[in-house]
Amino acid sequence: DRSAAIWFTDPPYYDAIPYADLSDYFLVWLKRTMPDLGFSPDQFDPSNPLSPKQKECVWNQSYHHNGHPKDATFFEETAAKAFAESRRILLDDGIGSVVFAHKTTEGWEALLSGMIRGGWTITGSWPIVTESATKPNAQQTASLITSIHLVCRPRPAAAAVGDWSEVLRALPVRVGEWMARLQGEGIQGADLVFACIGPALEVFSRYAAVETPDGSVVGLPEYLEKVWEVVGRAALEQVLGTAEAQARNGVVGVLEEDARLTALFLWTLQSSGNGGGGDGTGGGAGAVGGRLPYDVARRFAQPLGIHLDEWKSRIIEIEKGAVRLLPVSERARQLFGAAGAAALADEIESSAGRLRSPQLDLFPEDGGAAQPRRRQGRQGGGRGGGGSQSGDLAARREATTLDRVHAAMLFQDWGRSQALRGLIQSEQERGPDFLRLANALSALYPGGSGEKRLLDAMLLAAPR
Repeated sequence: DRSAAIWFTDPPYYDAIPYADLSDYFLVWLKRTMPDLGFSPDQFDPSNPLSPKQKECVWNQSYHHNGHPKDATFFEETAAKAFAESRRILLDDGIGSVVFAHKTTEGWEALLSGMIRGGWTITGSWPIVTESATKPNAQQTASLITSIHLVCRPRPAAAAVGDWSEVLRALPVRVGEWMARLQGEGIQGADLVFACIGPALEVFSRYAAVETPDGSVVGLPEYLEKVWEVVGRAALEQVLGTAEAQARNGVVGVLEEDARLTALFLWTLQSSGNGGGGDGTGGGAGAVGGRLPYDVARRFAQPLGIHLDEWKSRIIEIEKGAVRLLPVSERARQLFGAAGAAALADEIESSAGRLRSPQLDLFPEDGGAAQPRRRQGRQGGGRGGGGSQSGDLAARREATTLDRVHAAMLFQDWGRSQALRGLIQSEQERGPDFLRLANALSALYPGGSGEKRLLDAMLLAAPR
């Protein structure tokens, strides 16, 4: 007991790697090439001639332990036992560090739950660049370029019970401080999100338990929902402004849901260590088409009042457990119909730059423009009013600010400069939202992407 000053581990990552199965490839050859070493059989199962698997601390439901599948619960319980053992051998003033690079929220929750149950307080998280941005599974995804090193200390046996309201008040302050520091050091996107978990968990894990006023114990999953929400709101405030960051479930902010979803998506896809450029390529309006794990996208979107399923086939696709942001080029037929943008461009050019329809007559295959949505905020009586964006978008296809920005980008791509100038003039008369969103997206798209090229060229056409 209490004999070590430092404990450091790079543990199994939930369900990421079946270590024992992979090691068998080498084990069978080692037995043949070095028979004198006398490789011992599986000490837990003498009938098994290969590497031990029953007690291996991974989520691998191909195997069973004590008659039960090795699922997430098995991993969490086994990891907690390992963390408790490490807590036993560490000095009271010792320090621990756990390396983790799994990008699913389930993997993080299982690891963190095991650490907290094992008697640890997480005090920090440092992202260290260990992965190549050019590896195959990093292309056009939110793959972590860093490995997060969680720093932890033994939680005192006499730790107090925390108050839920106090924890919630401290959370945004702590996360905000850490985000600002990491961004100053070039950490962005998914790396930044997961690197914020350590400081956020310090607020929670320093207590023996956290309780609500009625004595109910707050579990880690409930707390992590608040962490994702706080990080998401902080990101939206940076890229779109305070109003969008404060928009609550079902209530429209100054910009619509699709703009908030796109901005948050692009912010999360940014890569660390490359100046925010990502690895998009030039070429037309469809160079960006990044993907996020559905679970990550949902964890951000849900508490921010963004309904993923309502935007399927309009700005995102959901398939095989991933959410893909549709490139602008893939929205051309959706926005303009089979005839393309020519008819609308001709209308704009013939009306001396002034649009007769406030909705641009987009989505013509739905029978023309629908009635404008009653918007809250500056144009509709405050964010607290009764506006909601939930509903059937297929039956209510009114053009949003993002739709109009995408239409302008396509005019730029197709060389309809006169129509583009007319559209921008009309949007400037409408209000500042169009150019505000266009500038925000320009800062978020990867530096070499077709979308950024089109946006920057489009913005140069805007009257000063």
